[in-house]
Amino acid sequence: MSQALFLLNMGGPNSVDEVELFLNNMFADENILVMDRVTRKLVSAIIINKRLEDVKENYGLLGGKSPLLGLTEALIEKLKTKLDMPIYPVMRYVPPFSDTALDKCKKDGVAELILFPMYPQYSSTTTFSSVEDVEARCKILDYHPIIKVIDPYYDDYEYIEASVEKIVEAMEGKDTSKYDLLLSAHGLPVSIIQAGDPYQNQVEANASAIKIYLRERGIKFKNIRLVYQSKVGSSDWLEPNLVDVLRNPHNRSVVIFPLAFTLDNSETVFELDIEHREIVDKIKYDDYIVAKCMNDSDKFVELIVEKVKAI
Repeated sequence: MSQALFLLNMGGPNSVDEVELFLNNMFADENILVMDRVTRKLVSAIIINKRLEDVKENYGLLGGKSPLLGLTEALIEKLKTKLDMPIYPVMRYVPPFSDTALDKCKKDGVAELILFPMYPQYSSTTTFSSVEDVEARCKILDYHPIIKVIDPYYDDYEYIEASVEKIVEAMEGKDTSKYDLLLSAHGLPVSIIQAGDPYQNQVEANASAIKIYLRERGIKFKNIRLVYQSKVGSSDWLEPNLVDVLRNPHNRSVVIFPLAFTLDNSETVFELDIEHREIVDKIKYDDYIVAKCMNDSDKFVELIVEKVKAI
C-alpha cells in the first residue's frame, strides 16, 4: 500500500507579509478561541489589531520570517534517506497548507497517510486542530485515504534521550550543578485544561521523565523547574509563568529547554532568546542559556523513523 508522511505543525510566517494571515487563521481556529463564531470573530479582530505591528516587528528581528519551515525541510531531507515514501511539511496557519500535499497524494494514488504531530504532547489546540484540518480538507477534495496518527511521544524513552542530548549540548563546558534548568512549555488558558485537555498532565509527565533521566545519569542541576511561556491576554493561564520566574530569580544562572517544541520557531528563537534575554540582562543574570530544540538531530530522526515504521 502506498503511503505518505505528513509532519504536522502550526507553522510560522514565511515573510513579514504573512504575519496577518498567520494571526487571522490562528485566531479563527475554534480550538484556539473556544467561543461562538461571532464572539470569536470580534475577539480575533481586537487581538490582531492590538498585536499586528508588534508581531511584524518581531519577525523583522528574525530576518523577516520564522525559521520553522526551513528547519522542517532540513529534517525531511534526513528522513528521506531512511523512509521510502513522500514526506510533506504540513502547516496549520500558513503555507504549505495540508491541501497542497493532499492534492498531490490524491493524484499519485496514495492510499494511506501517516500524520506525525510535531507536538510531543497532545492538545486540542495543536494535534487535534491539525488532524481535524487534514480530515476536513480530505472531504473537500473527495479524497478518502486511510489516516493514521502517531500517538503522543512526550514520555517515550527515545524522546527523553533526544531532549537531554540538547540540554547537555547547551551546557558544554559548564558546571550544571550551578545552574537552574527551566523546562519551558507553551502555556494554555486554564479554561481549556478544565474542559478536559490532557496537555498539562502530559507536560508534567514529560518534565518528570527528564528529571529521572538526568538523575539516573548523574547530571545534576541546582534546581529543575517546569514553567510556561507565551501567555496572551488577561485570562488565567497555566502557572508558573516563565516571565515571572525570570523576574524573581532564585539563581542567576539558568538554562532553558523548550519542552513543548521539537523545532525552533519564533517562541524559542525570538521569545526565549531575544525578548526574555532583555529581561535577564536588565536584572544582570550571571548566565542565561537557551538550549536548541531537537530540529534534525539524529536521535529525533530515528525516533520519527521508528514511529512511522511501527504504526
